[in-house]
Formats: sequence, structure tokens, C-alpha cells
Amino acid sequence: MNRIIIILASLILCCGCRPRAQETLQPRQLPVKVPEGVELPEYAQDEDIVVHSGYTASYNHTTLVPDWVAWELTAEEAQGTIEQQRQFSRDPEVRFPKASREDYSNSGWDKGHMAPHADMKWSHKALIESNYFTNICPQDRQMNAGTWRKIEELTRRLARHYGSVYVVCGPIFDEHRHGTIGGAGVAVPDKFFKALAISTSEGFRTVAFVMDNTPQNRSPRTYAVSVDSVEELIGRNLFPMVDEAAEMDFDWKEWNY
Repeated sequence: MNRIIIILASLILCCGCRPRAQETLQPRQLPVKVPEGVELPEYAQDEDIVVHSGYTASYNHTTLVPDWVAWELTAEEAQGTIEQQRQFSRDPEVRFPKASREDYSNSGWDKGHMAPHADMKWSHKALIESNYFTNICPQDRQMNAGTWRKIEELTRRLARHYGSVYVVCGPIFDEHRHGTIGGAGVAVPDKFFKALAISTSEGFRTVAFVMDNTPQNRSPRTYAVSVDSVEELIGRNLFPMVDEAAEMDFDWKEWNY
């Protein structure tokens, strides 16, 4: 009898000590219905696409940052006034591996929003989702508070002026000169791009910006380029629904607001 009791106790102990599943395991992903929109770039079927109330993103499980984030910002949304404390967290809709707050702690790099927190002030839910690491990249602190912020503010002015603006942005990796941060190895981008499209009575107009992930605090005009040149740089069609002719060049007078 004593022997039976010992065996049962051993089994219970072993079950209680079973190691937890590792975070690197990737559970089967449920299919995601991606909405159609002017802001959405071309993407491959094997990309991990997540759709939130304020933006759509493609999360890269190797770099642990988004390949791209896209959204339409309307004039009404650009005037949102909801205030909410920023609490960065992992995206529950994205499988592991993924970045965490610990990866950014004491790294010297900002948690840089791709879709701006300020663009989401029209909804509490959108504000919460804007702080998911699906929407975050390591950014130079001065650039994030300088040029990047100026382009974000310009985008909101454009949305108010034209009624809406379509946006897609993301990181660029070429030399990988900044390495990685954190225990998970979050890749630090070399550059960033942001592409904008507006609809006018004469058709779509587009412009893009490319800047190094280094201290930058100059006018957005300094970094303005054609969308076509960015597409060649990253190897992705950013606005498939826009005529290619509208991506070849830009007139800064249409964007200087």
C-alpha cells in the first residue's frame, strides 16, 4: 500500500513540475480577413497580417518589428481629443516570437510609433492598439521627436485639408549598422519610410519621405521623394490601387500645409 502511495505522489509531483511552453512556439494562426483599401501595400500570403481598428500591419517575426503599417486618416479622426496614458504591450493577435517592453528598456532607443498615437485619439480602443509592439520600431530619440514628429503633424494637417490621407510606413534595413536590442534581438532599422496618398478632383497624388535612423530635426521637405523611388528601394508596391504615373513625381505645393 505504501508503495502505491509513493508512486501516485511521484506522478502528481511530476505533473506539477512540467515545464511551461516556451514563448518561441508559434501556434497555428487563424486566417485574417484583410480589408481592401488604398493605403494597403502589396503583401505576400505568408506575411503575418494583423488588422486593428486604427491600422493594419505586417509583423516580421525575424526582425521583431513591423514590415509595414498602413492606415487611412480622415479629417474627423485627425481632430480626435481623447487622452489616454501610453502603456506599451505585446499584441495579443500576433503569434510568438514578438518584442516586449523589456527589449527596449535601457536600450537608448525610443519606442517609435509607426501609426502615431496622436492619429488614434478618436477611439480608446484605437489608442490602446497603437501601443502594441506590432506598431513599434526602435527609433533614434531626436529623430522621433524631430523630423518623424513633424511628418506626423503634417499628415494630420493634410487629412484635415483634403478630407483624408492614406498612409503606409515602415523600417528599412540595408546595412544593419545598428544591430539589435534586448534579449529577443529586436532589429534596429537603418532608415524609415512614410508614403502618403491623397484623392483629388484630378486623381490621386502621392509623396514619400525617407530618413536615416539617426538624429534628424529638419523640415519634412528635406526628406521628400517620389513613392516610386521608395518602392524600388524596398521592393514593394506601396499603393497598388493608385496609377503608377501618380507615383513617379510630386509637387510639393500640394503637400505644404
